[in-house]
Parts: sequence; C-alpha cells; structure tokens
Amino acid sequence: MRTIKRIHDAEYAPIADLITYSPLPSRSLRQIDPFLFLNHHGPQTYKPNNNGLPFGPHPHRGMETMTFILEGDIMHKDSGGHESVINAGGAQYMTAGRGLIHAEVSSSKFKKNGGPLEILQLWLNLPARLKMTDPYYLGLQREEIPSIPEDEGRVTINLVSGEWNSRKGAFDTQTEVFLSTIDFTPESTLTVQPPEDHNVFFYVIRGELTVNGESAKARQLVEFNNDGEALFIESPTDSVLLLGHARPFNEPVVAQGPFVMNTEAEIREAYRDYQMGKFGTWH
Repeated sequence: MRTIKRIHDAEYAPIADLITYSPLPSRSLRQIDPFLFLNHHGPQTYKPNNNGLPFGPHPHRGMETMTFILEGDIMHKDSGGHESVINAGGAQYMTAGRGLIHAEVSSSKFKKNGGPLEILQLWLNLPARLKMTDPYYLGLQREEIPSIPEDEGRVTINLVSGEWNSRKGAFDTQTEVFLSTIDFTPESTLTVQPPEDHNVFFYVIRGELTVNGESAKARQLVEFNNDGEALFIESPTDSVLLLGHARPFNEPVVAQGPFVMNTEAEIREAYRDYQMGKFGTWH
C-alpha cells in the first residue's frame, strides 16, 4: 500500500459572500504535480434574489480547469463562443491553452430562486508542449457522466476522466489524468490502484474516510508518497471523495494570477498578449 506523507486541512478563504475553502495551494502544500489548485465553494444556501457566483470575465493561459457541481448550477461563457448552464451532478472541462476569457456565474433561475450550492474547481497544469494549445470547453450534465457501482452498489464512481475497469470517463483530457467523484454509503469499502509513478490527489468533500489506516475528514487533503500502489478506502458514514491521479510533469511552474507558465518571461508575455486582445473578444 501507498504510505501517507501528510494530511492537510483546507484553509478558509471566503470570496465575497461565497463560502470557500482551499486545500491547494496552502501554507503547508504548494502543489501535487500536475494538480495545482482547488477551491471548494460552499456548501451554503442562497436566498432568493441573490447575486450568485462572483466570477465575472477573466483570462487564463497555460492550464486547464475541471469544475464539479455538487449542488446548484454554474453558467459558463467564454471568448470562444461557448456557453452552457450545468446543473447539480454535472461537470465542466476547460482548456485555457494559449488563452481565453471566460466567466463562471450562476444562472438567472438560480439567482431568482436561490437554493443550495456546492461547487469545486480543480486547476490542472499543462506541460510546456501544450501551454499554447487551442482553447477548448465542454460541459456535461449528470446523466452524461458514467456512474459505476462498486462494493455491491454501496460505492458509486462518477467517472469524469480516465478509465475504470475498461470503462472510459466522460471527458477526454489533454494529458492522461484520472478524475472522479466517489460516493460512499456507511460501512462501504473501495480499493484503488493508481500506478506507482502517478501522483495521487485525494480530497474528502463530505463525511469521513479511512485510507490505508489513517482517517481523513471533510475538507482534508491526503498527500501520499510514491512508494506503492494500493489505496484501501473505508467509509464509516455517507461520504464523498474527489480522487485524481496522474503522472507528474516535473517541469518548472510559474503561476501568477490566472496564468500558469514555465518562466517569468512567459508570464509577462501572457499579460501583454491579454492586453493586446489576443485572448479573444468578450461579448
């Protein structure tokens, strides 16, 4: 079994009236290559006639995002002409690549009626060879994401990307990355075997899990060593896990604001290109 290096608490970092916890990066952990950043918004309940999510138009370059909608909804719009509203249980995958402008806000229906909201956004790095690839976006609803039962139906794997027992995930990512939210019922178990050379991203969204003998609670991220494969997971209660694994790029990471590149010069170029309108036009 893989041994655990450390368990990290997500840090409370609210954005306006949006409850937000961030386990990565934090004061104790910079990144788990190629996983760069995670914001956990909510859970909270919005009243009717609210302002919704506060993420108006902003640029990105050199990275990707995967957004998981557990409750509520999110409306995506970008300078490439993509626009969609994804509801609870769905996910959004965006490749910023050479650059785009996008907004992530709540739908007019959610702002009018309110309701529960819980959303996670994970940033994935791109290797140097793909930093300037073409931008891409795809949003999928809950029913478009494979749902795979395990442990006689007590565990459900929502396969976002990668493969599980020859089943293919909903999204084709730029690099080989496994991503899934996993739902556990009380007294359920699951064994996962990421390749030893893959880094593991293991974040407990809800409930409590025991992994390889150590307990992790909601809003905790488990950092593993690369000294084995098996993850033996037990859930004493209803729990939800965000699980990822991928081969690290082992490249320099220079991140500033919405840009993630390999050098300071590339960051300066990104700001110049954005100011010159090379990221597209916002309508």
